[in-house]
Amino acid sequence: MRDTPLARIDNLRVSFHTDAGETAAVRDVSFEIAPGETLAIVGESGSGKSVTSLALMRLVGFDGGQITGGHILFDAGQGPVDLGKLTQNQMRGLRGARIGMIFQEPSTALNPVFTIGFQLTEGLRKHGRLSRAAARSRALELLQEVRLSEPARRLAQYPHELSGGMRQRVMIAMALACEPRLLIADEPTTALDVTTQAEILALIDRLRRDHGTAVLFITHDMGVVAQVADRVVVLKEGEKVEEGPVSQVFSAPAHPYTQRLLAAVPRLGDMRGKPGPEPFALDAEEPPRPVPGQGAELMRVEHLTTRFPVTGGLLRRTVGHVHAVEDVSFTINAGQTLALVGESGCGKSTVGRSLLRLVEPQSGRIILDGQDITALPSADLRRARAQMQMIFQDPYGSLNPVLRLAEQVAEPLRNFTSQTKAQRTDRVTALFDRVGLPRSYLDRYPHELSGGQRQRVAIARALALNPKLIVADEAVSALDVSVQAQVLNLLMELQAELGLSYLFISHDMAVVERVSHHVAVMFAGRIVERGPRAAVLENPQHPYTRDLLRAVPVADPAQRRRISDLSFKPIPSPIHPKDHDPGPSLYRSVSPDHVVLTSDCGY
Repeated sequence: MRDTPLARIDNLRVSFHTDAGETAAVRDVSFEIAPGETLAIVGESGSGKSVTSLALMRLVGFDGGQITGGHILFDAGQGPVDLGKLTQNQMRGLRGARIGMIFQEPSTALNPVFTIGFQLTEGLRKHGRLSRAAARSRALELLQEVRLSEPARRLAQYPHELSGGMRQRVMIAMALACEPRLLIADEPTTALDVTTQAEILALIDRLRRDHGTAVLFITHDMGVVAQVADRVVVLKEGEKVEEGPVSQVFSAPAHPYTQRLLAAVPRLGDMRGKPGPEPFALDAEEPPRPVPGQGAELMRVEHLTTRFPVTGGLLRRTVGHVHAVEDVSFTINAGQTLALVGESGCGKSTVGRSLLRLVEPQSGRIILDGQDITALPSADLRRARAQMQMIFQDPYGSLNPVLRLAEQVAEPLRNFTSQTKAQRTDRVTALFDRVGLPRSYLDRYPHELSGGQRQRVAIARALALNPKLIVADEAVSALDVSVQAQVLNLLMELQAELGLSYLFISHDMAVVERVSHHVAVMFAGRIVERGPRAAVLENPQHPYTRDLLRAVPVADPAQRRRISDLSFKPIPSPIHPKDHDPGPSLYRSVSPDHVVLTSDCGY
């Protein structure tokens, strides 16, 4: 198999023209990939992973880049051709048909003015020569294969009507539509929960086995690499520093950079037997200390229900409701972390937004430090929000692109305190020091920072008013493993030092195990299991919790499991008629503070 590569990259060099001159994003990178093989390219942000894939697709020129050296050879069926010498018109015949690509950011890769159905059938009709009806039928099959709920309804929707995870699944369906010979997957599962991730990996693996498709898998998730890859290429600052079989790279990494990457990977089971969250040991002279928390109750949520109206008909009357959150109850102790986990669309983010009343709950009580948040009028709610802050999943979207970072971190101080400008400046400087950002960054803009640095700015802004509770909504899901470990360490250090409480919303079970004191598992708007971290993750009682844990990829090739063996029940639709009564959430006690849902949740 190694003698007949499907694609071969020889001494690739890609440069970008900047104000400071020419910058080489990829330098002298070489590798090859054979039919039916999965090659993973790993490395941190800025290492050149995505630029390499865009060069292979001849798309790097649209981002201002230029292939300034090397060759890109691809066997399209009639022998190897140098893609660098083809015209863009010739490349359009290969893209989608022979080379498919799953882009990292589906919100920008999908066209906002066309329906999902139009975008999904366009390639099928162009490359597959299918009729309109046959293309639509195939599109429905693809959406079912990527486990998108209500596929017929999705075809008529536009990208903005779908969640990030749903848009990613549409992108994957588009890339797989014409069964390409080479599939380039650029961070394809970053925004997806573990069960959907497992199904997508199984789908890609089936395409590889059944059709001999080669897969170029670009990711920072080392668990996924260990699960799917045959070989690994490690990039650092545009250069290849290591390449080899996945088992060899994981068991005996030769380059110090690869060793650091693997040391920063959270592994499910690492926290077994430990009393509380514990920072990663990243170049630390002293062993990390657990974060015990204070134990006193800070927030109590009772029977929280949040629904959204569904309108229809000529007069746009309410014909039903989306039952996003249904009868949810939990407590968060001072100085401790409650992790809320589950699949996309289960209601995790809606719970977080309901706590801050960014969306209005339909019923229930939210009591923060003895004060009922749900009963507060607008003026009092504004003051109460100073005690609750939120760190969003996308720091670039939550930061203002036209304001300097110092102004954005100082904004809460201007709105909620009477501090002078000098006092605000001192406070912002101290916050930058605390989150590990150089003071020279105070006058920078968000686009001048990396993803991890932007997330640190978001954390600094959340800390500005000394809140008691921080809702972290997928705060580290899009970060590289090493940056992720640094940000998680920062959050735990701040918790130990300031007594912060976190509602940590995540789909990464290994990260949840690392940071949480308690865990609540959500499915279809309800909490199906809740309890201390060790009880829920080491002794799961609900079948959904067990399936979630079973789907977590293990960052060890020796423990690789057959993805095709994993199967999951379909997610029930959250949309119900106006008069639908879902009933209360009923639980049984397993052990102290460990409860399991007994009423029907559809799983």
